[in-house]
Amino acid sequence: MSVTTGHGPTLLQSRKWRTRLGHLLLHFVMILLGATFLMPLAWVISTSLKLPGQVFITPIEWIPTEPKWSNYWEVFERLPFHLFIRNSFYVTIMGTLGTVFSSLTVAFGLARLRWPGRDLLFTVLLATMMLPGVVTMIPIFIIFKEIGWVGTFFPLWVPSWFGIAFYIFLMRQYMMTLPRELDEAAKMDGASNLRILWQVIAPLCGPAIATVTIFAFLQHYNAFMEPLIYISENEMFTLPLGLLWFKGRFGNFWHLVMVASMITITPVIFLFFVAQRYFVRGAQFTGLAGR
Repeated sequence: MSVTTGHGPTLLQSRKWRTRLGHLLLHFVMILLGATFLMPLAWVISTSLKLPGQVFITPIEWIPTEPKWSNYWEVFERLPFHLFIRNSFYVTIMGTLGTVFSSLTVAFGLARLRWPGRDLLFTVLLATMMLPGVVTMIPIFIIFKEIGWVGTFFPLWVPSWFGIAFYIFLMRQYMMTLPRELDEAAKMDGASNLRILWQVIAPLCGPAIATVTIFAFLQHYNAFMEPLIYISENEMFTLPLGLLWFKGRFGNFWHLVMVASMITITPVIFLFFVAQRYFVRGAQFTGLAGR
């Protein structure tokens, strides 16, 4: 004989309400944190559309009553920002292509091929990640000076074509998850290692390639120290250097400085919205998420 009580539905409803309340509180906290992180960006956008006298008015006027879009044209009239944009995209595209190509080829040799000293070389590669950048900065500068590359764009992107340890590690870790039967089946069909790389392995490494591409793009686009060391001509400045130069000359015009900042960060924001799902998927496969 079964015994039922009248407390069952009440307890179930109470748990549901606690769960819903917990979700609401979590969403509220996340929205609050998101708004906090977005506030500086909102201030930059708002200030870029104001007159000089409206910048520091309190309380803050988040939405200007009369947005001054001409501020953006004024920045291009005062300094050659179109050259800075061109230079940044040239260096970024060449550096990103080199990073993806070198990471893919080197990782294939470390993950899919067997040869003497492979594991030792991989250990040395990982050890180089522990070296601070300042340790190699002077030797690399001397090398580029001897071959006459100081004052050119070559030091900013050519090293990427010879491999970067962190990206090689990411690509190698992903390739290790692919079944080796793929290589064996391709070899039985007479495929060479080069063909296996480009026709079998590379198409399966889409998430890892997307992750490396995003990281490499951000690294080269945001690079400040390397252009500062190797570039001296104003016409060859990248956007980070151009922004610094602009701030040095027109630092009192904060509305124009914010315009220059918006021009600089717009490609990064666009990249985030376009490629965020590829980044999350690649992070899961390469061990960045939760490991």
